[in-house]
Amino acid sequence: MGFKEDCQTLLDEYVLHYRAGNAEGCASVYAPDAEMYSPFGPPAIGRASIETMHHEWLREDAQTKQIQVSSAKHSGDLGWCLARFSEAGAEHGTTLSVLARQPDGRWLITHSSLNEL
Repeated sequence: MGFKEDCQTLLDEYVLHYRAGNAEGCASVYAPDAEMYSPFGPPAIGRASIETMHHEWLREDAQTKQIQVSSAKHSGDLGWCLARFSEAGAEHGTTLSVLARQPDGRWLITHSSLNEL
């Protein structure tokens, strides 16, 4: 499996947690000291803050959430991916994420910027 597919698998895991209303699960795809920047709220620094942000977001209907990776590259243990996200069949924006390979081989998001279309 290539890196783009690894990113899609990670974001698919995120979407499953999102649709299930599981904020802790959503935050689990982020590194413990990750940073998330979004037009939908203030910056979230650290996994606990990212989880708190998701508690607020998950109050809305989450069953239609989708994320599709459009491009991704990595060099060694660092990589990035660009993805489009949508809900209720309408595109809402893009996300650019930086990822780091963990000691167990799993990729986690270290920095994420969500951007509205």
